Amino acid sequence: MLSGVLGRIVGRLWLRRSLRFRITTVGTAVTLVVFLTLAFVTSKLIGPLLVSAADAQLQPILTTALTEVRAGRPVKAGPVGMEARVLDTAGTPVDGGPPPPLSRDELRELKAATPVLRLSENPPRRWIGTVTSAPDGSQRLVIVGTILTGYYPAQHRALNWLVVAALLGSAAGGIATWLGVRSSLRPVERIRAAASQLPAGRRLPLPSAHDELRSLAAALNSLLARRDEATARLRRFTGDAAHELRSPVASIRVQAEVAVANPDPELSQEVLADVVSESERLSSLVEGLLALARSDAGEWPEALPVDVVAAARAAVGRLPAGGPVVATHLAPGACWVAAAPAEVDLVLDNLLRNAARHARARIVVTVLSRGSAVTLVVDDDGHGIAPEHRERVFDRFYRVQDHRSRDSGGSGLGLALVAEVVGRRGGTVKVTESPEGGARFQVRWRVLT
Repeated sequence: MLSGVLGRIVGRLWLRRSLRFRITTVGTAVTLVVFLTLAFVTSKLIGPLLVSAADAQLQPILTTALTEVRAGRPVKAGPVGMEARVLDTAGTPVDGGPPPPLSRDELRELKAATPVLRLSENPPRRWIGTVTSAPDGSQRLVIVGTILTGYYPAQHRALNWLVVAALLGSAAGGIATWLGVRSSLRPVERIRAAASQLPAGRRLPLPSAHDELRSLAAALNSLLARRDEATARLRRFTGDAAHELRSPVASIRVQAEVAVANPDPELSQEVLADVVSESERLSSLVEGLLALARSDAGEWPEALPVDVVAAARAAVGRLPAGGPVVATHLAPGACWVAAAPAEVDLVLDNLLRNAARHARARIVVTVLSRGSAVTLVVDDDGHGIAPEHRERVFDRFYRVQDHRSRDSGGSGLGLALVAEVVGRRGGTVKVTESPEGGARFQVRWRVLT
């Protein structure tokens, strides 16, 4: 538990340091570990190098000694520090000298022509040898040895110097990393400072080199563009919402002031009817604004299987009597999509109310399933929507012309809500010209799989 707390504290302190410090620290630590590992391995290689050099010096002496023994002549003493001996196969000296400091196992290895390194001595001693025949046919073990002077001191000194070199190299590498990272991050800092001071509508200049900094500047420009677009959209939305809310509130206030100033029962009844109408309009507008706000915040209900055919029948049944004639062409079976039931009802109710407001006499509702999509089509025989307005009718508070103004009962949010709820489920909405002469709204959902 204590180690976990210490780890979290160290992690927080580490993350508070600058990126330059963290990169330099990690780079220096890795360099130091690599250099120290190389120093240790290299110091250990000093011993084998000394042994190899001793073997190269001992081999000619052994060859000469073998020649002397085969000829029956006494073996000459080797150079200073080197010793040549002649033994029988049991390890007993036959050259008149004292017994060599070798164990039975070491003598056995030498008879097999395997070199022996005696690290138990200080300094260590290296022996090589082999068996040959004397002129009388007896077998003789000829061995040659030398003292490895400086074997251990050479390793220790090499390790010390290599450790010092590793520390100096790591320090130099750390300084170079610090300077390199600082130089590399300086353009990033300039881009950050420039981005924080850019006014709306301005963009960062792109570096001439096609490298990561250019990609960063392009990404920041894209982010700034989205920021400006979101700010402008929020400003428009706030202004439009305030304007739309002001109208019914002002109407209710005026009607109430008239009722207070003229306490006539007949006039009061008319005023109350107008107040109810404006209140319904205000409630519808507020509900639409709340729905869009929840959508912008990502608050969406869980997707469930919804039968668009059944939902279309129910929506047609909810239309008030006395309106345009509604004809339906519905698929014979169920058409299931993944959405919230309230979302499908919202789409149907808004499209049908919109068609009912602008149709002359007829509305056609079609639901069919083709391939991987379920398509809902609502046609009316009204005035239609000109091509230049078809891309913007799904914008919030957008109205095409006078006959589609707020006087017709719309708030300018219905179609925006339709596009929002369908798009969030991966569907599409578009408006074209209807065969009935008016507008055709076509909604496509993905089939539930």
